[in-house]
Amino acid sequence: MLFTPVEIQETVNMFLRHKLDVRCITMGISLLDCADSDSKKANQRMYDKIMKKAGNLVKVGQDIEKELGVPIINKRVSVTPIALVAGASNAKSYVEYCKTLDKCARELGINFIGGFSALVQKGITPADKILIDSIPEALATTDFVCSSVNVGSTKSGINMDAVKLMGETIKATAEASKDCAINGCSKLVVFCNAPEDNPFMAGAFHGPSEADSVINVGVSGPGVILAAARDYKGKPINELAEGIKKMAFKITRLGQLVGTEAASRLGVNFGILDLSLAPTPAVGDSVARILEEIGLEGAGCPGTTAALAMLTDMVKKGGVMASTSVGGLSGAFIPVSEDEGMINAVKQGSICLEKLEAMTTVCSVGLDMIAIPGDTPATTISGIMADEFAIGMVNNKTTAVRLIPAPGKKAGDWIEFGGLLGGCPVMPVSKFSCADFINRGGRIPAPIHSFRN
Repeated sequence: MLFTPVEIQETVNMFLRHKLDVRCITMGISLLDCADSDSKKANQRMYDKIMKKAGNLVKVGQDIEKELGVPIINKRVSVTPIALVAGASNAKSYVEYCKTLDKCARELGINFIGGFSALVQKGITPADKILIDSIPEALATTDFVCSSVNVGSTKSGINMDAVKLMGETIKATAEASKDCAINGCSKLVVFCNAPEDNPFMAGAFHGPSEADSVINVGVSGPGVILAAARDYKGKPINELAEGIKKMAFKITRLGQLVGTEAASRLGVNFGILDLSLAPTPAVGDSVARILEEIGLEGAGCPGTTAALAMLTDMVKKGGVMASTSVGGLSGAFIPVSEDEGMINAVKQGSICLEKLEAMTTVCSVGLDMIAIPGDTPATTISGIMADEFAIGMVNNKTTAVRLIPAPGKKAGDWIEFGGLLGGCPVMPVSKFSCADFINRGGRIPAPIHSFRN
């Protein structure tokens, strides 16, 4: 017998009871060949290529869902960082480039398109500066475009001029989109060590070293891992870890199947499989609840970082056993607004901004979907980012920040984003200033262990 009845029932339960899904299939498309000194020609080339390459993306995703019975929640596109494409033109603003991406997303019927991005970890070109200056208006006047800026890396250090600029940009974006259905800051991520093949929004972009077009897949199964943790209740941690690793293996095989099938039907390369546990506001689809099942009274209490380290490592180990194409971020996301258990942890006071920062030393990304008071100074936002990027730089890992200053809101107030973005309480930040430090500018040098050749 190929599969036992127990294994078949386990698979059925994954979908019906534990909310297992393929969180996204993301087509990465290179737009380097669309650059032109005439911005109108460049935008037309972008539109034509994206529509040609991704024209069947949604249909293929829906067909695979029906044939395999596997939910594919989001169909997305990521493109070459627009600063690299638009830099060939004499445009003084890149808002029109963003609107072209938005038009493509709307006509394709996809959920998001990522790549309104710049890579400034070592310096800022004129094109990078124009793109960053365009972000507030661009995100306030579009619906489906996501933006990201990489300001640091282990190899080059942290560009503190860019960190300062992005603190100001986040404030300006929040203000520009305060009357929009979706706060623009929820579509803006700042990175250190940004991966070029990440399928998850809002940080996805198609790196310049990637092939012309690829399919990257993000698989998410917090509910399945939670069920596995319950099966090992009261058992030693090493036995629980083994159970989580085995379940991650099974989840990964599902993603591999969907990814290779989608790539084949679309006639592009299969890129990577991202194993990140990406929660949603739905009950039972929470990373925080997994931590509680492991034995914590509330996410954020003593032991949280250790439990999260074990969880993230076992997800990675199970994944690499199942696929040779594991990439992207791969681990555990801890967004506040997108995780029902994390929202509860904030409400009950078991977690704070500083503890979230500590947790990012061992999880996939960083400080994600966190609402802060609207009157938070730009330099304080930059200081929070600098701390997070220092963790990424020193530990040679990806770290990111998606902070949302909530205009008119103070700590303890509630802000709603809607859909998968959820909602959350506004979290307090330190009242002590780091303005003198941030205003120095310059660059934090790369750590000693970066000098490898």
